[in-house]
Amino acid sequence: MQRILLCTDGSIFAQSSYRYAAWIAPLLEAHIDVLYVTDIRSQRVASTGNLSGSIGIDASKELLKKLVDLEHEKAKLNHQRAKLILEDAKQFFQSVNFQNVSILHETGFLVDIFQKFEDTTDLIMLGKRGEAAEFASGHLGANTDRIVRTSRKPCFITSRQFQPVERLLLAYDGSQSSQKALKFLVQSPALKGLELHILTVTKKLDDAAAIAHLNDAEQQAKAAGFLPISQLVQGNPETAIASYIPQHNISLLLMGVYGHRRIRHLVIGTTTAQTLRSSNIPVLLFR
Repeated sequence: MQRILLCTDGSIFAQSSYRYAAWIAPLLEAHIDVLYVTDIRSQRVASTGNLSGSIGIDASKELLKKLVDLEHEKAKLNHQRAKLILEDAKQFFQSVNFQNVSILHETGFLVDIFQKFEDTTDLIMLGKRGEAAEFASGHLGANTDRIVRTSRKPCFITSRQFQPVERLLLAYDGSQSSQKALKFLVQSPALKGLELHILTVTKKLDDAAAIAHLNDAEQQAKAAGFLPISQLVQGNPETAIASYIPQHNISLLLMGVYGHRRIRHLVIGTTTAQTLRSSNIPVLLFR
């Protein structure tokens, strides 16, 4: 893994993502690209429509001129805001002695712009929510939701508060996406030496397929040098994962975007969506 695309909007969740990026990038020997996207809607000049018949031609022209001047001033402020946010990110990485970072500013829609960099990116990082976090508690940010649904690359979704990563939880069901999470886990130098928990949730504890999946994950983890704590739990995956995290003081969750009953590529699994909304720890997702 050589390149991380960190999407920022300067919010409190973005500030947390800087710290997680500063933790994982050196371990992966990765370069960080910090991307800020100015929403193109804030750059569009307002229109008065055709009001000349109701307020007169001169008044209509004067109103349009004022609106154009206002939008130009707004565009300047937006540019200055982007500059300040990116400068703040740059200063943060300098403060933690991480120099392998670039800052990028684009105008458009984040969900479209990030695709421009996706082919050269190995991992996408962004906060669980953005600027409207205080008004969207318990929800997943719109940009985060769209990127998770469309990205072909692993997504590291960060929580509001940074905490050192010491204990990992792999939610494993044997699906293709959870196998990718396991592969990253056993091959990545970033996670070596950390306490690992592997959780498989099943409807019946005597489910032979679920037992086989858990045993396979456990054996692969052991072969990679981990001493995994493996658990087979009966119940609902969303509830079981949500309960397990605080009970065992988990600091990073790894899981696949889909389970076995995946719906096509633009829809993330129910378990994934609910876990992202409710989790107070970062989640590393694999498609």
